[in-house]
Amino acid sequence: MPTRRSFLAQASGFVAFGATGRLWPALTRARTAPLLTVYKSESCMCCAKWVEHVRGSGFKVVVHDVDPVDPVKDRLGVPRAMRSCHTAQVGDYIIEGHVPAPDIQRLLAEHPKVMGLAVPDMPKGTPGMDGPGMAKESYEVLAFQSSGESKVYAKH
Repeated sequence: MPTRRSFLAQASGFVAFGATGRLWPALTRARTAPLLTVYKSESCMCCAKWVEHVRGSGFKVVVHDVDPVDPVKDRLGVPRAMRSCHTAQVGDYIIEGHVPAPDIQRLLAEHPKVMGLAVPDMPKGTPGMDGPGMAKESYEVLAFQSSGESKVYAKH
């Protein structure tokens, strides 16, 4: 018959690692969630909605309300053709505009040699530019270099 101490030790191990081993990776991911640093205008509601989108997808987010945002884009070297309403940094990458969180997660998993991802302009239907009754349009997420060269990274 197990002692109370050994029973509690075994039970805590079962809880910590889960019956199928799924809990531990989830806890590890929660501790190591990627940090996004976002630069946006305080009054921009679509940017605030995008921030909630990435937070809801597991990113830690630090927001800096700056007005105007262009000096930040200039400092970071975001090519003019890639620019949108807000700019974010995650790891060594720049995220420009309403890029869906799954595309950012894919970027971080694949580590391509690009400066970042962008959704130029503000297409309807992108995260933050969506909502009940809003028409959606197809759009592309572009992987870009500091030179402005870009290629399609994802289509939505």
